[in-house]
Amino acid sequence: MQVFLNNNSSLTEVAEKPFKLERDLQTLVERNLKQLMSLTLVKSEFCIRNGRIDTLAYDEQNKAFIIIEYKRDKNYSVIDQGFMYLSLMLENKADFIVEYNERLSKTMKRDDVDWSQSRIVFVAPSFSDVQIQSANFRDLPIELWEVGQYVNNLILLRQIETSRSAGSFKTIASRDPEIKQIVEEIKVVSENEHTAYASPAIAELYQKFRSAILNLSDGVTVKPQKVYVAFKKQRNIVDIEVQKNALKLFINAPIGTLKDANGLAKDVSKIGHLGNGDYEIKVSDDTELEYIMSLIKQVVLMQSK
Repeated sequence: MQVFLNNNSSLTEVAEKPFKLERDLQTLVERNLKQLMSLTLVKSEFCIRNGRIDTLAYDEQNKAFIIIEYKRDKNYSVIDQGFMYLSLMLENKADFIVEYNERLSKTMKRDDVDWSQSRIVFVAPSFSDVQIQSANFRDLPIELWEVGQYVNNLILLRQIETSRSAGSFKTIASRDPEIKQIVEEIKVVSENEHTAYASPAIAELYQKFRSAILNLSDGVTVKPQKVYVAFKKQRNIVDIEVQKNALKLFINAPIGTLKDANGLAKDVSKIGHLGNGDYEIKVSDDTELEYIMSLIKQVVLMQSK
């Protein structure tokens, strides 16, 4: 990844500073796991049966364990290794729960975990075209993240997104009984699944809000979750719950920080709700779209500070 500094419209390339050791990359991510990926660190170098996991993390939002592996070699298969780790996790659920409870002083039970949301995250300075293409499936529980280190203590992080036209991994998994079993237990949600039960008008409205949010700033990404669709930059900006006849937007800002002159956003800070943030807006048409975008833009600017 090329990175430049903009000085009065004159660009100067920032020199990359490669990680000397895989462990250096791991230490950087683990120390900043909450900020980089919104995950909680459970254990570094977690040994389980005959395997070893670089980083065991927990996704509090989705109530799922996340395995993170760090690689500098572009020759390994992310698919083969990814499903090996998923199999290790699903076959040893109790061990993961015990580790979580001991490390974080919690009392988690097996039913507290949503195992269907388990996933593997590979982190590397870069991935080969073959690795990226092999992971380009809309329902694959494997993520690829690139982390670049540059002079002047600059760190660049990006998740390699799946293309919107990506096919389903289930068609390939059906040929392998072991992988098929894992795929049946782990569910990767797509945007289409959220809009499938909406009325045609609401499905179209979702697409309008989707485009408007992505156009607010560079680097905004779409992350479908089990019960809503998250739009993220550094962290969640807004989450959209797609209903049959309306959209619920949860703006990820603490109560009292949003400048809402029209009083459109509802305070849900003390009410149970699905999305992140303390503000909720329910819409069934696009009459307030431009104004709502001005509210969401405030969150983008907050995260940029």
